[in-house]
Amino acid sequence: MLANIKKTKLALAVVAAASTMLTAPVASAADRTELTMVPKFYPTFVRNFNPFLQTQLDTVQDFIYEPLVVFNELQGNKPVMRLATDYYMSDDLMKVTFEIRDGVKWSDGKAFTAEDVAFTFNMLKQYPELDRTGINQRLKSIEASGDKVTFNLTEANSNVPYLINEVSVVAKHIWSKVENPTRFTNENPVGTGPFTEVEKFTPQLYTQCRNPQYWDNSNLDVDCLRLPQVAGNDQFLGQVLSGQFDWTYSFIPDVDSTYAAASPHNKYWYPAGGSQAFMFNYKSPNAGNNEAINNIDFRRAFSMAIDRETIIDIAFYGGGVVNDYASGLGQAFASWSDNTVYNKYKPFMTYNIENSKALLKKAGFKDLDKDGFVETPSGKKLELSIQSPSGWTDFNNTVQLAVEMLEEVGIKAKASTPDFSVYNQAMLDAKYDVAYTNYFHGADPYTYWDSGYHSRFQANQGMPRFALHYWSNKELDTLLEGFYKTADRNEQMNIAHKIQKIIAENQVTVPVMSGAYTSQYNTARFTGWWNEKNPKGRPMPITNTQERLLQVLDLKPKA
Repeated sequence: MLANIKKTKLALAVVAAASTMLTAPVASAADRTELTMVPKFYPTFVRNFNPFLQTQLDTVQDFIYEPLVVFNELQGNKPVMRLATDYYMSDDLMKVTFEIRDGVKWSDGKAFTAEDVAFTFNMLKQYPELDRTGINQRLKSIEASGDKVTFNLTEANSNVPYLINEVSVVAKHIWSKVENPTRFTNENPVGTGPFTEVEKFTPQLYTQCRNPQYWDNSNLDVDCLRLPQVAGNDQFLGQVLSGQFDWTYSFIPDVDSTYAAASPHNKYWYPAGGSQAFMFNYKSPNAGNNEAINNIDFRRAFSMAIDRETIIDIAFYGGGVVNDYASGLGQAFASWSDNTVYNKYKPFMTYNIENSKALLKKAGFKDLDKDGFVETPSGKKLELSIQSPSGWTDFNNTVQLAVEMLEEVGIKAKASTPDFSVYNQAMLDAKYDVAYTNYFHGADPYTYWDSGYHSRFQANQGMPRFALHYWSNKELDTLLEGFYKTADRNEQMNIAHKIQKIIAENQVTVPVMSGAYTSQYNTARFTGWWNEKNPKGRPMPITNTQERLLQVLDLKPKA
């Protein structure tokens, strides 16, 4: 009942906040077709189209720089050829070759060749700080010959074609003249993708229009991408309900009663997505918090204090599934699970206040000063700061609920909502206690486990936030490195079971739920949207979802 009351109040508040904006004018596209997108929130737009910088705008990859191949994750990484027409690996998995499509041009009219591909990856070797994906350590050398480019690998890896395609290929004739590509904002990009022409750019709005040289222009019916600046969820909700956007990626509370009910054109599709979890910082600078976090009984007690069902019901309005795998696998990857391991650690992933309190007591956590909160076994004060990015309403609500749940078992905590850049920097600097985060999701568990647990990401300051708990295990690293040294599914399954066991038995993080791929679309101006009846690929318009290119190519403007 409590969950329903809170849920209803939040939904009513959203409707009330947005109701004054429902009469706002719908964005017009004049004589050309403009697709209005909100893939990410920005306090202001900064003109940065460098695909190798963290600060790049969200329409750089895929739309300015087209991939060689799009691997469709929702269809088991099925390859869709783009700038390449084929690729193949050697029998020993030590070499991969791509055949480059003939006739492709850069947006300035110069020919796109295998030399551009080789130049790009050699540039990443020269400037490793640009290597956001960590591909350098996989590649020994790159060679271009005719219409082929061959990657010689440092070790066997059947997943390298996928990893190579995460890197945007840039023009040799442009970038070879750039003095310092680590500082280059690439304000007037030359690309191979469908939208390379930046026609308008202000801190509040930019348009990215059709590449006149695009090799697949005959299949493209959208003339421009239109990106309005949106700072956060409050601003977003009022505008999205009024039909101002065509394609968005954000959390909408009670999506049926708010967004879908506001217009027959407002639609959404939320296929199952990746894991979300509370991530501890094993290097927390606070002595008491550090002692607690490095105590496995404390981590398990923390986990048992979390009512996952209530979090999903209230913070996500039912949009998610409980993840009670201590390894974080979740139902999406249940076929990869060793059920003996899953069932052994499931009790620590199950809401149980009494068991949480009992485990804290057994581990020596006691309320010494009688203030209702426990101190550490050595008598140190304990107060966790749990951070989530400002404006991420669902995450913010999750953390606030968790603070209340932890209080019930005697763990003192407080919520913190810094700007995303501050949130991320705190993890890079190891100056936080706990963070709530989501993870990359792949066609198999490797992407989640590797990005979330391999220690190499803790040494590279350019890498994502997911592994910045600073917990490491050499055996785990070795297993992750071996996962793609074989293409044999049975061998991979055996490795997966060992990985699952290590992460689960150490309760490295506290998985909460398997979220959904949140994508909203408006049918007033375009047809061809992917949805549950047309599930052609992941539907999100965000960076790191290469399938978004294929979705745009499927869109047709309404007459």
